[in-house]
Amino acid sequence: MPDQPHPPAPLDSALFDDPDCAGSPAQPFRVGDKWTGMVLRCLEDGKPRRFTELRVPLHWITPKVLTETLRSMERNGFLTRTVHDENPPRVEYALTPLGHSLIGPLDTACDWARAHAPEITEARASYEQAGPVAQGVSGGAWPGRP
Repeated sequence: MPDQPHPPAPLDSALFDDPDCAGSPAQPFRVGDKWTGMVLRCLEDGKPRRFTELRVPLHWITPKVLTETLRSMERNGFLTRTVHDENPPRVEYALTPLGHSLIGPLDTACDWARAHAPEITEARASYEQAGPVAQGVSGGAWPGRP
């Protein structure tokens, strides 16, 4: 009788209970969202920028989403929001040292993505070509597919 492979050990239900674990809900930050990395890039030169300045390279982000992203980054200590006592008021955003410390990891992630782009593109095409039944989805329940 051939050897039966052992089933994998079940995942630990306390996997994310450790507050030092990167996936823990106790972690006070979120950098993997869609826009934080782009805002980091806009501010990485150290110059304070106004909201309208940030909107130029981020023109496809709605003002509401940009505002939410900036607030989240401020809340997590990645940037400062400075309101100047002028008429009309002038508000500027700048990276904190904590926010600036994310540039290195962001560069590493971007380098990885560039190095593996062909593999990712090929995997996506193969996945899309296989269709929903091959992925265990039936009845047209796959988003964006009939």
